[in-house]
Amino acid sequence: MKFVDEAFIRVEAGDGGSGCVSFRREKYIPKGGPDGGDGGDGGSIFLVADNNLNTLVDFRFQRIHRAERGHNGMGKDMRGRSGADLVVRVPVGTRVFDPETNESLGELLENGQRLLIARGGFHGIGNARYKSSTNRAPRQFSPGSPGERRDLHLELILLADVGLLGFPNAGKSSLIRQVSSARPKVADYPFTTLYPNLGVVRLGRSRSFVIADIPGVIEGAAEGAGLGIQFLKHLARTRLLLHLVDIAPFDEDQDLAGEVRKIETELAAFGGDLIDKERWLVLNKCDRLPEDVMEARRMQILDTLGWQAPVYEVSALTGAGTDRLMEDLMRRLEQIKLESGEATRADDPEDAEWHPLDSQ
Repeated sequence: MKFVDEAFIRVEAGDGGSGCVSFRREKYIPKGGPDGGDGGDGGSIFLVADNNLNTLVDFRFQRIHRAERGHNGMGKDMRGRSGADLVVRVPVGTRVFDPETNESLGELLENGQRLLIARGGFHGIGNARYKSSTNRAPRQFSPGSPGERRDLHLELILLADVGLLGFPNAGKSSLIRQVSSARPKVADYPFTTLYPNLGVVRLGRSRSFVIADIPGVIEGAAEGAGLGIQFLKHLARTRLLLHLVDIAPFDEDQDLAGEVRKIETELAAFGGDLIDKERWLVLNKCDRLPEDVMEARRMQILDTLGWQAPVYEVSALTGAGTDRLMEDLMRRLEQIKLESGEATRADDPEDAEWHPLDSQ
């Protein structure tokens, strides 16, 4: 199924039902008086987050969503039935914008969370409500008010703890296949990954985190080159980024440190706080190089960049070094949650004392 992370839809809440003009007509009861009932309220439209959905593809086929209008009032003081509310299910992580003003209307980040997006119209008033001592036979009534109608821009942000970043063919999809049950397509040519992938890394019964793989970012992405720039928004909610570098490229004269700088430039051009997120360097494909060559390239990259964050050497193909990387990621995520108040120190006291620079 094609991954769709943006959709434009129109929602139309139900109109309120009109009030009724009626007079009581019964045998032996002359001049029974007004008995026109009120109309019913129009149905409202709610967006509800559903973790069983993972794409907005359904909205490509159904763009207009209408709630039921309220029924009109009737004689004998009978009120019209209210229109049923319409519930539109969306994936967890959906953000809602007004396409004209780009104003944020809300976001749904938890399963079952509801967002009122279009309010139904208010019911009309029947003539029974207008009677008074001076107006005993009113013929006034009011129509129901129209329901809200608006266009919406839906944007899906994948919710992951760790995001993978790097040039095409750096080994991001291979890594996520190695450490999780996700099975993205892997091939020996650039731009194999066309859509984001999520994988769950499990390190124990109650210790796991979600890792996201996006298409590779290339130079000029901020101006529209390549695929990765349109998916960088999926890294916005991650707690930590892994910057993968192919340490054994086909071109031995390739400037590996320069590639890291190019992606940093694209992150800064993209905006937001991506460039400021905690980022670890992962040197992939270490199995292809002798140990002395590997060490020389490692030191050359770190010295050129002046890199101070954690650095890991792994092989996504064989799994070498990935266990240590995943365990350190888990511990760092637990520490971040502890610092933000999402977890308690009693969960694991040792983890709270760990610092990412210890892994260098």
